[in-house]
Amino acid sequence: MFAAESHTSRHYIAIVAMACLCVLLGGPSYAAGAESLIIAGATYYEPGVSGPGWAWTDADHLELNGYAGEAIGADGNLVLTLAGQNSVTESRATDADITLCGMEVWGNLTLRGTGTPTATGSQCGIHVSQALVVDGCTVDVRADGVDITDEAVAGVIAGDVTMRGGGRVVAAGAGSGAGVRAYGVYLQDAGLGDGAAGCRLSVDASWLDATGADGGVACAGGSFVSARFVTPAGGAFGASGVVDASGAVAPHVVVEPDVATPPAGETDRGEVTGDSAGKSPADANPAAGEPTTGPTANPALKPATATTKITTTVTKTTVAKTAKPKPATATTSSLPKTGDSNWIAAPFTFFLLGTTLLAAAYRC
Repeated sequence: MFAAESHTSRHYIAIVAMACLCVLLGGPSYAAGAESLIIAGATYYEPGVSGPGWAWTDADHLELNGYAGEAIGADGNLVLTLAGQNSVTESRATDADITLCGMEVWGNLTLRGTGTPTATGSQCGIHVSQALVVDGCTVDVRADGVDITDEAVAGVIAGDVTMRGGGRVVAAGAGSGAGVRAYGVYLQDAGLGDGAAGCRLSVDASWLDATGADGGVACAGGSFVSARFVTPAGGAFGASGVVDASGAVAPHVVVEPDVATPPAGETDRGEVTGDSAGKSPADANPAAGEPTTGPTANPALKPATATTKITTTVTKTTVAKTAKPKPATATTSSLPKTGDSNWIAAPFTFFLLGTTLLAAAYRC
C-alpha cells in the first residue's frame, strides 16, 4: 500500500513539475513593448535593427541620434531616448502607413534624453493613443493643417500629457480648411475608457508653450507641481481646456516652473505655490531661452493622397481618433529576435530546478 501511494505521489509531482516547466519555457523572449516599428518608410517586426540616426534596441526602446527623415510609428508602448538634433516629418507617400502625423504611437510614449526632436505633420506633430511623458528633453511639435478639413489639428494629440524633469515643449496647431479646429495640445480619451483619469495635463517643474486658434491646451483638467501659468493672466483649468480670468478659452498658454532660476538678464518673478492655476503672474511672457512660441514656416508640402487617413469627429471638446497604422506591405525580411538577457537565462534555471524536483520525487 505504501509503495503504491509513494508511486502515485511521485507521478503527481512529476506532472506538476513538467507543467511548470512548459509554462516557463514558453514565456516571452523579450520584454513587452512595441509589436512593430515604422520608420523611414519601412516596417520592422523585431528589435535589433538600426539605420541612419536610429536604433531599435529592444521591443520598448528606440534611440534617435541625429535622425532626419520620415514619420515614426509604433504599435505598442515605446521609450524614445534622444541625443542631438532630430527631425521627423510626416510621409506624403500614397502607400505610407502614417500620412498625417510626424510620430504616431498606439500605446504609451516616453521622451527622454538630452536631444531635441522636431516633429511636424498636417494633422499632428505627435499622436499618442494613451499617455505621453516628456522627461527632461526639449520637444518642438507642430501641425500645419494642410489638406485637413472637418478635423482637429494640434501639435500634440494624446490621452494625457505629463511633463517633468525640466522638460520643454513647444506645440502649435494651425489650419484654414473647413471645419478645422486648431490647438497646441489636444487631450482626448480616444475610447480608452480612462474617464476623468485621462485627458489631463500635469506639469512638474517644466516649461510649456502651446498655441492654437481654438485653444492653446484642450483638456479635461490638470495639475501643477512647482509650475504655474504665465499666460493667460489668471489662467485656470476649465471644463474643456485652459481659460483666462474671464473664463474664455486661451489661444496661447505658457507654463513655467515657479522656482526656476531666471536666465541672465531676467529678473526673478518670485516663487508661487504649487497648483497655482488661479493666480495672476507678474510677467506674461515665457522664460528667456525657451523655444519660440509661434509656428515656424514649414517647407511647402504637396497635397497628400493618403490611403489611411486618421478620422476624427470634431466638436469643441472632443475628437475620436480611430485609425491605426496597418503593417506596411513592403517590409524588411524577418530578423532574429534579440532576447532580453534575463529571459535567456531564465529557461535554463527553471530547467535545472525542474530536474532537481523530478530527482527528489523519485527518491521519495
